[in-house]
Amino acid sequence: MLVRTGRWCFAHRRVTLGIWLLSLVAVALLAGGIGGGYEGNPTSPDSESTDGFDLIDERFEGDGSGLSGSLVFQAEQGVADPQVRVTVERLLDDVREIDGVVSVTSPYDAVARQVSADGRVAYATINLDRNVDHSRSSDIGNEIERLIPDDGPRVEIGGEALAEFEPPESELIGLAFAIVVLIFAFGSVLAMGLPIGVALAGVGAGVALTTLLSNVMSVPDFATTIGAMIGLGVGIDYALFIVTRYREALDRGRAPETACAIAVDTAGRAVIFAGMTVVISLAGMLLMGVPFVAGLGVSAAITVALTMTASITLLPAFLAFAGHRVEVTRWRGLIAAGFVAVALLGLGLSVSPLLVGAPLALVTVLAGFAVAPLRREVPRRRAKPVRQTFWYRWSRMVQAHPWRSAGAATLVLLLMAVPVLSLRLGFSDEGNYEPETTTRQAYDLLAEGFGPGFNGPLILAVDLGSSGPDDLARLRRALEADQGIAGVGPALPDDPAAPTAALIEVVPRTAPQDAETEDLVHRLRGTVVPEAVAGTDLDVDVTGMVPASIDFTDYLAGRLLVFFAVVLALSFLLLMVVFRSLLVPLKAVVMNMLSIAAAYGVVVAVFQWGWGQDLVGINGGGPIEPFIPMMLFAIVFGLSMDYEVFLLSRIKEEFDRTGDAANSVADGLASTARVITAAAAIMVVVFGSFVFEPGRVIKLFGMGLAVAIFLDATLVRMLLVPATMELLGDRNWW
Repeated sequence: MLVRTGRWCFAHRRVTLGIWLLSLVAVALLAGGIGGGYEGNPTSPDSESTDGFDLIDERFEGDGSGLSGSLVFQAEQGVADPQVRVTVERLLDDVREIDGVVSVTSPYDAVARQVSADGRVAYATINLDRNVDHSRSSDIGNEIERLIPDDGPRVEIGGEALAEFEPPESELIGLAFAIVVLIFAFGSVLAMGLPIGVALAGVGAGVALTTLLSNVMSVPDFATTIGAMIGLGVGIDYALFIVTRYREALDRGRAPETACAIAVDTAGRAVIFAGMTVVISLAGMLLMGVPFVAGLGVSAAITVALTMTASITLLPAFLAFAGHRVEVTRWRGLIAAGFVAVALLGLGLSVSPLLVGAPLALVTVLAGFAVAPLRREVPRRRAKPVRQTFWYRWSRMVQAHPWRSAGAATLVLLLMAVPVLSLRLGFSDEGNYEPETTTRQAYDLLAEGFGPGFNGPLILAVDLGSSGPDDLARLRRALEADQGIAGVGPALPDDPAAPTAALIEVVPRTAPQDAETEDLVHRLRGTVVPEAVAGTDLDVDVTGMVPASIDFTDYLAGRLLVFFAVVLALSFLLLMVVFRSLLVPLKAVVMNMLSIAAAYGVVVAVFQWGWGQDLVGINGGGPIEPFIPMMLFAIVFGLSMDYEVFLLSRIKEEFDRTGDAANSVADGLASTARVITAAAAIMVVVFGSFVFEPGRVIKLFGMGLAVAIFLDATLVRMLLVPATMELLGDRNWW
């Protein structure tokens, strides 16, 4: 089937390219016309916080369940100053007129308690329409920023919903590096361009489909960034593997169409199974039963599936257009590629390419003229026989000391995994934003004026039943007596004339992401509230964004082991089918778990402990978002299998041809080490470049993926695999 697919796309290259172009244009126009409906607030089913939000929706007309933000004011003369008040109220009137803003609660309202004790800090609450998604809410934040007067009190925009959204540009850094690495790996500009073209086609289609998908299921607002990150990495890798086999077949004298068929049948087969492993891992997130997580997994799986499809359909068409020219490059091509790489790097680093790219490109052009005429071919480096390469000698050296090599690599991975033992799951708060952002400034002002817990108040949603005000007063006294609570607000009824429900705001003494705040929520639910309402008809739910985050964390943490077990079992079965072996897939699963655990350890050390936080641009340690371990596991496990399948497929080919278990390992490693190293280097930089993004979650993903791929391509593939293959010998293929 793969041979027929490759030959058909090669023979009908214009039709294949036309289908892809028309599909890309159609889905892009559709996504642009319809727009996205992204969500950013994860909720867990059947939780106390969800019950509380339901009560608020039912009795309080949904005032507490939509996206919201705040405007924080600071005035040294006091916010009660007449001139300050006129400026603030005029600004709030303008904010009320913005499309999507439902209500604005002024600090000057009679019932509001939104002014600090010293009178210098105040805030206004901004409630948005429930149909406003995070993309639109970010636009509303930008509109509010334009309304803020230059003179008057200091004004900061608070709340993640209103935070400025910056489109990611870090993938441009990865593309620039990919151009350089691929030119060194291939020695051909045309061969370099094919993997990048395939990756961009798959990512473009994946991002557009994710945008459409967000209108029919819950998809987080950062899903497209994660999809682009993964799609670029796997797309370049998959095409790199196939182009490498295509060029090898050309070198053996095969015709271009035959070479394409061979490449798709060998490397393409590995790509299919590797891609299926990634898709299976990501689709396993559907088992969690949480729409937020399911949307994240499905959107990433779609992007991977499309890049995999592009690799075995669009790439053969590209190869048909290229033919033998994929082996040849000229100086003018190298100069053009250098200009593109520099320009992409300049854009990715948010530096104008006119300031950086143009001068360097000019120097490159002048150097090219000095070296040779532009039309002269660049001489291609002659490849050494496999058994004369460094990698063959490396493999034989590792195989000569298998126990020592395997033990050293395992020890390093286990030591790097030690921080996982102190992993704390939870959601970080806005205190992790960069200090210069208005979101962080608003957070710090509220903490300064009202206490650190004010940035994450708890809401007690109370169904009164037949209880009266005395029972509510008893509940409030119990709350005020708790040492972890800084303040308890009045009970606000749904209907002052005939109340059936009430809301009580509770302000913790600690910040939203602190472990003490989590302990407080569990204590309120476990002892304080049940004891206070015993013997009454009050039904109390502790809700709010902080309790909702805690419930979501607990829900996912309780299902992680099931998710891991299912993904491992399915991946084992898939590899067993691919290699017709029991020990090879079992060994692959164990080794991939080691590299993933080590990556987890680095993530905990940096983002939770705060090691090297200045290098990655974060401010203080915080908990690890609960969906991160699951997503990292699904993505890294699948991507690790790329190299595993590609390497072992080559080893299996050599073993089937020669029956020599020892030399087949060395030959397979030597044949694939160069391309695996190039692919891993590209993926590490593509993922690592996302550490430059402002969002903490994106930074965390980027670092976790980069570290895992680096370890997998070095310690695992170059040490553990040859060592364990040597120890098992012929038993590998039983």
